[in-house]
Amino acid sequence: MLVLLKGILIGFSFIAPIGMQNVFMFNNALSNRFAKAFFVASVIWIADASFALSAFWGFGAIIMSNIWLKIIIMLAGGGLVIWIGFNIIKTARQVKIGSTGKTLSLSKSVLTAFLVVWGNPQAIIDGALMLGAFRSTLSFNDALLFILGVVIASAIWFFGITVTVNMLRHKISNKVLIFINFISGIVVMIYGIYILIHGVSQIIKYF
Repeated sequence: MLVLLKGILIGFSFIAPIGMQNVFMFNNALSNRFAKAFFVASVIWIADASFALSAFWGFGAIIMSNIWLKIIIMLAGGGLVIWIGFNIIKTARQVKIGSTGKTLSLSKSVLTAFLVVWGNPQAIIDGALMLGAFRSTLSFNDALLFILGVVIASAIWFFGITVTVNMLRHKISNKVLIFINFISGIVVMIYGIYILIHGVSQIIKYF
């Protein structure tokens, strides 16, 4: 039980700081009716859970052992982050509370949900390293309980916030929603630029 609780606590600490996922989740809960918001949240959770499982069972070590793979992830991921931020800004004025205005189609929402998890260099590099490090300290049975706790924390976080924000969305005006989307897009784009710069600096440092 203690190992499971440890996994839940680490799961929250792993998910909470990842800005891209939370920005997308927040906008999804505000902009869509409950059924669509909950479905997209389910996709985010599946993407996050599959990422946590993959990172925990070893791909983080592969990334950290290959500097060029790490650089490629930062450059490609930084570009994806900038693209996502640009699209948030582009559609900011078209989004309205409760999906009465233009929002991402279901297919684009699903694609973006996976991109904000698997295309996020912050999660891939930092998150994979952290989860991989915990795996090395646990026995096989404890490892199963630990990663189960991480997945449970992910579900509580994504579904809890989605349900709460979606229930309260009608208390927020469309002007506030537009402002939130616009600022979110700017923050995400700045983050993407930072990742690209960091990737380029790694190339310069290597040579």
